[in-house]
Amino acid sequence: MKLLPQWGNAYECGELLAELATTALINEAELTPKPGLVDLNNSGAHNDLNIAMMRISAYTLRDSFSAMATIAYQQRPSQILREQLAGIGREAERLMMSATGGVNTHRGAIWALGLLTAGAAICPLNSSSTQIAAIAGGIARYSDRYAPTQDSNGTKVQRRFGVSGARGEAQNGFPHVIRVALPMLKSARRNGVKELHARLDTLLAIMSTLEDTCLLHRGGQVALELIQQTSRKILSVGGTSSSTGWDLLHQLDAELIERHISPSGCADLLAATLFLDSFENVC
Repeated sequence: MKLLPQWGNAYECGELLAELATTALINEAELTPKPGLVDLNNSGAHNDLNIAMMRISAYTLRDSFSAMATIAYQQRPSQILREQLAGIGREAERLMMSATGGVNTHRGAIWALGLLTAGAAICPLNSSSTQIAAIAGGIARYSDRYAPTQDSNGTKVQRRFGVSGARGEAQNGFPHVIRVALPMLKSARRNGVKELHARLDTLLAIMSTLEDTCLLHRGGQVALELIQQTSRKILSVGGTSSSTGWDLLHQLDAELIERHISPSGCADLLAATLFLDSFENVC
């Protein structure tokens, strides 16, 4: 069912897209079980996070997503827009940290979903996920002259392992979302897979291919290869809807918790996938 047949104005656009982005974050957090990640069962490999904190963080970010969509409404990708969005994003991080007591719950999601909400606000309502992601990528390719100069864990990992990270994913139009995750989600549904397993299989599809800088930071190349190989194995035996796949998923969860490894970058892209999927269904 469509919530709005067309954008009435910038405010309505911002409100709808913010609702979709916030709901995507909640749905990602509550998807259970997710290997090494916070879910309804446990805190995964995170000693400083829990499901309540993830929900609070998501709702705290709602107004920031609305502001990003509103400022991008019917604009074009440009350096000015990129820097305006970045300013809102930094304020969103400040609000997130304030709400969580200084814990980073959604920094990567602010980047990904911020760009995608802006891309959706620029595009007509009947646009495809591919079009929205391409516009978001166009925004991401502009520089931000006011960005902090200090290195993050992500940039250090990118240099050490030669991977593109979240910035490269966005600048290339979110290929893991468009070419891997959304096709998996839609294929699973067409094959009659229940929504829970369709979303878990989608997460595994991302995990099987993404060079997740969060994983590389915590566990190096060994951790990345473990997760990619195990994710492929689960999908090869029929995914999480099969008894073997379900058992392997739980085993992977236990192993990642024990090793203190979390595929947080994959979770961010799952939230991005759920956002674009909901946009297509609503708009």
